Amino acid sequence: MVNSSVVTHFTLGAYTDLGPVKWLYFLLILTTYVLVLVSNVLLIVVICLNRTLHEPMYVLLCSLFLNEIWGSFAVFPMLLVQILRDVHTITFTFCFLQIFFGHFYGSVEFVVLAVITYDRYLAITFPLHYKARMTSARVLLLFIFPWFYSFVLILTLVLLTLSLKLCGGYIPKVICNNYSVVKLACSDTSVSNIYGLLITILSVFGPLIFMFVSYVCILKVCFRGSSQTRQKALSTCTPHLASVINFSFGVCFEVLQSRFDLQSVPNVIRVLLSLYFLVIQPLFNPLIYGLKLSKVRTLCLQLLRSAVTTELQ
Repeated sequence: MVNSSVVTHFTLGAYTDLGPVKWLYFLLILTTYVLVLVSNVLLIVVICLNRTLHEPMYVLLCSLFLNEIWGSFAVFPMLLVQILRDVHTITFTFCFLQIFFGHFYGSVEFVVLAVITYDRYLAITFPLHYKARMTSARVLLLFIFPWFYSFVLILTLVLLTLSLKLCGGYIPKVICNNYSVVKLACSDTSVSNIYGLLITILSVFGPLIFMFVSYVCILKVCFRGSSQTRQKALSTCTPHLASVINFSFGVCFEVLQSRFDLQSVPNVIRVLLSLYFLVIQPLFNPLIYGLKLSKVRTLCLQLLRSAVTTELQ
């Protein structure tokens, strides 16, 4: 048996020799990363600078956009480095940092989406009491809670994995994830596996069940309410639902790719599926919210026009 402290590097085995095409991949991923950063930062700036957007829903959306920046940082820089390298290895420390960043991002994403659902539930089912219920203190608590909650859960997960004894350093993926490292363990992994299942329940299935129940309640109010109520629910809930569905599918792809033997599936497809929730979601959210929420869309265009006018002058 080899103690985990002896393993200094991991080999990421899902990379193939791209040859001259690697520069095309590099430019595509770099462009995507820049778009992710610019779009999410733009929406955060717009929400912060405009007092008309200082409402609970938009404050909670800032938490979501901050998490997209965090999640993209978990994968894009290392992905860009690995594409240009001929030997696809990652140090022990960076591998575990990537595990923490990636899993923390996923947990925060689900919990923030659940918190936004709660906000929409109060706004639509209790419109007259919404401001009384969503006080500044409660909004602050809802903003902080997903980050603190996920930090405790994921830090414990990483510490449990760090305590394992490893038999090797080959990971058949393009990024490090917890399950791939646990599979390298020589020691008993029962505690780590049980805790991994607990985290899945607490940070994935729990928020999804909460969101499902909340939307059932919202739909009941919409069916009994006026056309104005239905229009309000449709305009604010559509981008949120699209975000939940997109991220859930991305996580499902990653679970399938990690847990089951998909050797019959082409390597490129497996890589894309495993990166979907880390690459597409940070780009998808600012686009769907920026385009769908008219107030945000209008203010973004005003800010961009102002910036262009200043530059031309």
